[in-house]
Amino acid sequence: MDRADPLPPLLALQRAAFGREPYPTLQVRRARLQRIGALLEENATRMAQAISADFGNRSLHETAIAETFFVQAGIAHAHKHLPRWMKQRRVPTSFHSLPGSSSILPQPVGVVGVVSPWNYPLQLALAPVVAALAAGNRAMVKPSELTPGFSELLAQCVAKHFEPDEFAVVLGDAEVGKAFVRQPFDHLFFTGSTAVGRQVALAAAANLTPVTLELGGKSPAIIDASADVAEAAARIAAGKLFNAGQTCIAPDYVLVPRPQRDAFVAAYQLAAQRMYPRLDANPDYTSIVNERHYQRLQGLARDAQAQGARVLSIAPADETEQPALRKLRPALLLDVQPGMAVMREEIFGPLLPVIAYDTADEAIGFVNQRPRPLALYWFGTDAARQRDVLTKTVSGGVTVNDVLLHIAQENLPFGGAGESGIGAYHGEFGFRLFSKEKPVFVQSRWAGTAMMRPPYGPKTQRVLAMLRRFV
Repeated sequence: MDRADPLPPLLALQRAAFGREPYPTLQVRRARLQRIGALLEENATRMAQAISADFGNRSLHETAIAETFFVQAGIAHAHKHLPRWMKQRRVPTSFHSLPGSSSILPQPVGVVGVVSPWNYPLQLALAPVVAALAAGNRAMVKPSELTPGFSELLAQCVAKHFEPDEFAVVLGDAEVGKAFVRQPFDHLFFTGSTAVGRQVALAAAANLTPVTLELGGKSPAIIDASADVAEAAARIAAGKLFNAGQTCIAPDYVLVPRPQRDAFVAAYQLAAQRMYPRLDANPDYTSIVNERHYQRLQGLARDAQAQGARVLSIAPADETEQPALRKLRPALLLDVQPGMAVMREEIFGPLLPVIAYDTADEAIGFVNQRPRPLALYWFGTDAARQRDVLTKTVSGGVTVNDVLLHIAQENLPFGGAGESGIGAYHGEFGFRLFSKEKPVFVQSRWAGTAMMRPPYGPKTQRVLAMLRRFV
């Protein structure tokens, strides 16, 4: 599919197929998950190479870790737990309705639309589809036009393993994307920027389509006075520079106690140099996805420097930067101010502002003065201060004493808060997201509801008085 015109017929095709099979069996759902697994198994290397070509250079190991393995783990988890997730589960019945019974039946919602971004094009296209198919739905995916080689390969692979009325990929530019989100899906799932997320929500509202928005924002890392600064710096550097910082939950700035700032800076620089001793011919260091984003990131650094910030580039002294490779040097930004663009915009690259603070409450206040982040990271051993950060800040998710890893836990929900997103998925939370939790009450032949029918009178009052004693 490469034009907006086929969208309504494709949606109608999937909706008709769903009408013929509104509640797929466990065997059917598992078979569909297995086909996604087979698709990955057969094409993992080709997909990683296509993603690398789209970026200019993208570490094949990063794709294997954060994309292929991530989706495979989600498939295995869903396959194992689907019987329990699908089960109609009993819940307590209110006393006044006994001896009737109450239960909840998870029911597929219908056709799910997924709009996926460029930064993790495999994971963020297929992970929501795994959840949607596990829940018994049909799915349509619009992948990013910024990774065209991978998107085309994905479309070919999906067409080989699935009928278009089960799972289909829609290719096209931003105009196709706009047409896609205007379709009357039964659920629309979008991963991308907050600005585009607002437009998606408005488009979906016209059809009253439920939306899940996985957005971004500025995710802080707070280093407590009780932390091992060198270890914290190494872990932050590993997470920040993975995919060259082009990760929605990458640490976007670091808050560090003022006396420990210089130690953090030195430790971060050392960790970055150990992981990426050179950038130019290093297959492990990922390029910035395109020239526009490369120039945007350089502009953020220049703007900060022009306003008084110190930019500490991390690269060998004898290495000449090669703009054609779009491998942006990692850099720390010191003495930044809140009004700088680098502190107002999501960075999405290997630039890391470092902000000194004097008290733990000051660090918490700094976070709370800004839109709620998608992720928050805290490093330290002081249990009371850890509890303070967890209870006094609001974020999509938290990792303590590391970064990124809460996203890899199948038993934890992943999603944003406020401007960083609406809704959450992964594991059972994804299954529930794409299910209608249908409430079912079954009346007993011994029901006492006849006592509450008209004509009302003293008998009704006595029954009500009796029931109130058990509320």
